[in-house]
Amino acid sequence: MAGRKKKGKMGGMSERPIFFVADLHGHRDRYEKLFNLLREDTPGALLIGGDLLPRLDPQDFLQGFFLPRLQKTILGLRNRRPWIGLILGNDDPRVFETDIRDWEKAGLVHYLHGCGRQYEEWMIYGYACVPPTPFLFKDWERYDVSRYIDPGCIPPEEGIRSVPEEKNAAFITIQEDLMILTAEVDMDRSIFLFHSPPHQTNLDHLAGEVRLIDHAPIDMHVGSIAIRRMIEEKQPRVTLHGHIHESARVTGSWCDRVGETVCFTAAHDGPELAVIRFLPGNPGAAERIIL
Repeated sequence: MAGRKKKGKMGGMSERPIFFVADLHGHRDRYEKLFNLLREDTPGALLIGGDLLPRLDPQDFLQGFFLPRLQKTILGLRNRRPWIGLILGNDDPRVFETDIRDWEKAGLVHYLHGCGRQYEEWMIYGYACVPPTPFLFKDWERYDVSRYIDPGCIPPEEGIRSVPEEKNAAFITIQEDLMILTAEVDMDRSIFLFHSPPHQTNLDHLAGEVRLIDHAPIDMHVGSIAIRRMIEEKQPRVTLHGHIHESARVTGSWCDRVGETVCFTAAHDGPELAVIRFLPGNPGAAERIIL
């Protein structure tokens, strides 16, 4: 697997690749680079792994920039228009889920949280929730495998939300959600789009020294144990992740394997846009493009 700066058009494959991005956080320059790339080297599909929105004026960003620029780009591509699937991330207010669902009804995108959609011979599933964090915003947080939380983190029921908490959400875990989502899935033909990375991989490592909170060490691997267990047990073809921006820099790798499953992160802590370009049938030949 290779990482490189973009130089000219990428090609040489008969099958159109999938592009994967995550954690753009409303940076308009990164979106402009993405839209330009879609016109220059149109993929078969574009997957967006959450944290789409800026913290300031997300409504204006959605309706005043993202939606019109997306429409203009994909309509201009006509018969080369890519299949677009997305989830939200832990920094995205869930109140805007309604907007995304409206775009899905209009045929612009496929909203993937908690469900799967057919793309060619593949099924693509999405899941936005992350384990408890130290942050107050809790729209997309769940307990992971139990009601234990890491030192320094805030329980999901003690934070703030943009929509009312789901009934009994405090007692639902990521592990239980994934058991339901994957109950009848053909894993050999499946791609999973997560916001959280799996625990103890190249994709979930925080930067810095190990710290103590109340004399307890913080685990520098902050990915989901439930997601890792699901991958270990079910072995989907490819899983896609974001959330921990610095992990690729800290570990030196934007990919990992859990058994036979190939796992990628598109999170990036530099000012550029990071794009993962891959073929589902040959994920080992994936590349990371920095624009």
